[in-house]
Amino acid sequence: MTKGPRPQAPVSCPIGRAVGLLGERWTLLILRNANLGTTRFDAFRAELGIADNILSSRLARMVEAGLLTRVPYRGSGRTRHEYRLTTAGAEVLPVLHALAVWGQEHTESPEPAAPMRVIHQQCGQVTTPGRVCDHCGEPVRREEEAWVRPWLSSEPTVLASPVRTGS
Repeated sequence: MTKGPRPQAPVSCPIGRAVGLLGERWTLLILRNANLGTTRFDAFRAELGIADNILSSRLARMVEAGLLTRVPYRGSGRTRHEYRLTTAGAEVLPVLHALAVWGQEHTESPEPAAPMRVIHQQCGQVTTPGRVCDHCGEPVRREEEAWVRPWLSSEPTVLASPVRTGS
């Protein structure tokens, strides 16, 4: 008898397909960090506390699915790879926004901390995650959005720009 995961039959429902890819443990957290600019294996591992074998597996699956792309760089005398966000990976942002709002409303932090905030860099004000700034009414483009995660830092982190892929 063969052990391991069984191949899944193709799913017609788009929600089912999305959950099949994004629903694996660690995948959304890896995408969160990639959206915030993490690109290197060691940084993902350190930030997430994830085991090497699981991180390798998730990154490979995300590259195969087109959420990330591998970009070579020279490090420590040998070629290594960074994992850069693609347009498809960047377009998971509304899902991350929704999870942040839901988590703030329906879960409790183990330590007291101010809530995560989204800053519209054009006007410098806090806004609700979405497409239009609550303060100035202007559209919030990806390159104008920053996150403040007070449990890590009081400084805003600007979202990473996706790379253009050849396809």
